[in-house]
Amino acid sequence: MSMQDPIADMLTRIRNAAAAGLTKVEMPGSNEKAAIAGVLKAEGYISDSQLVVDGAKRVLSIELKYADGKSVIEGIERVSKPSCRIHCGSRDIPRVRNGLGTVILTTPNGVLSGREAAKQNVGGEVVCYVW
Repeated sequence: MSMQDPIADMLTRIRNAAAAGLTKVEMPGSNEKAAIAGVLKAEGYISDSQLVVDGAKRVLSIELKYADGKSVIEGIERVSKPSCRIHCGSRDIPRVRNGLGTVILTTPNGVLSGREAAKQNVGGEVVCYVW
């Protein structure tokens, strides 16, 4: 059976691993998932991510980050879905938790956080909210 929304699966695996207190989570990898993990790392939500390619098999490994025994990621939510795409312009980039969270966008310049997209003055598809 094929997976309909691999990005939602990635976010669910991260959410479940953080709730269970795991330090590492692995999932099927892709370039888009690796780019999203790179944004999460740049924003300080995860410790490290690594895309391992073994022939045709690709595995994305993410090390979760904890502070005082509590996960840094309090919540992660998919916004744009395959059935309903959500786009925003450079002036309409949403704020998550009054600026305490991060929005991740896919733009013509690649996968960017909301802050970086606003600096580069580009909009795009809203992938997820992280707080």
